[in-house]
Amino acid sequence: MAGEHVLTFSDSTFDADVLNSDVPVLVDFWAAWCGPCRAVAPLVDQIATEYAGRLKVGKVDVDSNGGIAMRYRITGIPTLLLFKGGRVVNAMQGAGGKSDILKMLEPHVS
Repeated sequence: MAGEHVLTFSDSTFDADVLNSDVPVLVDFWAAWCGPCRAVAPLVDQIATEYAGRLKVGKVDVDSNGGIAMRYRITGIPTLLLFKGGRVVNAMQGAGGKSDILKMLEPHVS
């Protein structure tokens, strides 16, 4: 459920892949059974392609990686968190449109 430029993050790789990244990271918290997550997935794929090199994009399956979901208090999916410098700088919960996702990215991605 991920495009060519979308990574898969896990409990064991999250800190290295996300918190220690040199570029901002958009993380999509999702699950296979979640309909709204499937609606957001193509938008996340498009953004990953359009922002390649300037933004790292990845997904966390909350069913397989509950540790990360608990750490960031994910109470509903899809939830998109934008990390920069190892901390959350923006967030969006629910299935928004591409323009909503771009609005959360613009102040943080050059």
